[in-house]
Amino acid sequence: MPTIKTPIIPSRPTFANVKAPHELDKKAICVFAATGFFLDTDTYFKDLMVLPPASNCEVDAEGYFIKSTPWFQWYHNPRELTFEEALEEFTQLFEKIIDEQIGAKKVILPLSGGLDSRTQATALRYLEKDVNSYSYDFKGGYPETGIGKQIAQECDFNFAAYHIEKGYLWDCIEELATINQCYSEFTHPRQMALVKEYATMGELFSLGHWGDVLFDGSGVNSQLSETELVSYVLKKILKKGGMELANSLWEEWKLEETFTKYLQNRVETLLKKIKIQDTSAKIRAFKSLYWAPRWSAPNLAVFETQHPISLPYFDNRMCQFICEIPEAYLADRKLQIAYIKKRNPALAKIRWEQHKPFNLYTFQQNKSPNNLPYRVAQKLKREVQAKLGKPYIQRNWELQFLGMENDAALQDYLFAENLHPFISKPLLAQYYNKFKHVDAVTYSHPLSMLLTLALKMKQLKHG
Repeated sequence: MPTIKTPIIPSRPTFANVKAPHELDKKAICVFAATGFFLDTDTYFKDLMVLPPASNCEVDAEGYFIKSTPWFQWYHNPRELTFEEALEEFTQLFEKIIDEQIGAKKVILPLSGGLDSRTQATALRYLEKDVNSYSYDFKGGYPETGIGKQIAQECDFNFAAYHIEKGYLWDCIEELATINQCYSEFTHPRQMALVKEYATMGELFSLGHWGDVLFDGSGVNSQLSETELVSYVLKKILKKGGMELANSLWEEWKLEETFTKYLQNRVETLLKKIKIQDTSAKIRAFKSLYWAPRWSAPNLAVFETQHPISLPYFDNRMCQFICEIPEAYLADRKLQIAYIKKRNPALAKIRWEQHKPFNLYTFQQNKSPNNLPYRVAQKLKREVQAKLGKPYIQRNWELQFLGMENDAALQDYLFAENLHPFISKPLLAQYYNKFKHVDAVTYSHPLSMLLTLALKMKQLKHG
């Protein structure tokens, strides 16, 4: 019998058949609607599963799942070491992983205003790799490309700036649905707007996904009760309007009990499987087991349509390293910040987007009254833009759902026959009208999920 060994954090799903009825798993789809990702091994169908991470999985010759045995389980066993010792270990491990992943290939590095890509830029510059970098921002939004350009200039990388245009999604939504198989909503993968640009950029992507989870704490009490922990995780994974949409679907499909109880039980069961006492470490393990491979990973396939990808933070060795580092060293991005300061102090002096206008030396000042002048100036700028008919764009859905042309394309997909009778037209109209007339921010996620389901149903109907 074939055995498939899955990574600690898989970058792509491995599917297996299950001996069950070939029908849509409506309970799993409700979770997807609420959170934006499928939980655990769930898929759209009852007879299809995704193999669990960090496991040796046995399947038969026909591809049917038999059993899985974990070869790694997340743990929390912090060693007694100084911060300087932890920093040195991280430095050696991170640079070794990147060096092994990249080799002599020409690297494509997406740069943002955050820390993960900046940490990669630090290592790639130190290792003297050949790098083509780029950054993008929303047209009419915060000019994040400015930070990327500064980082690239300091590292002597080639750099290109791109602006994500309004309504780009509708020209590529069918292709995107094929690439990610509708396992992620469509308003997040902005990289799809640049997919044609990637072909000539280089040979290999170096992507910073999941660094912000591994190298930070949860900021919660280290000894939450089980009930409090379940509530905390639910609060983190549920999207605005997601619970309302899931409840509506659950009731329309006349599923037993309630969706709220079902999701609580699922999350509670998964948390109990993680044998870690420290709350922050347990939350990190939960996210890495169930969130990273099912929410963060699906759209990595967009990059892979053009070139192979490398993910230093997904590396098995990095995950094992995290399990043995004291939480105090991981909290507040301490290790990444110290690494950048150590290897390239000039990069640490560039603005940190999360704490703008401050940098890695001054971000502790991002509190009142120190940040008031900047906040007031930015608010005035947005108000002036709005008066000039140029609203400030903060979220990707604003580029895709707002405006007459976007609205027409959105309605074409939502109210075509692909979703019926799976989801009724009255329910679709209810959430469309709530987005249009009640609260666009809250109902943008439900609308995006309904759009995703519409594309999935179209795939199923047309093969």
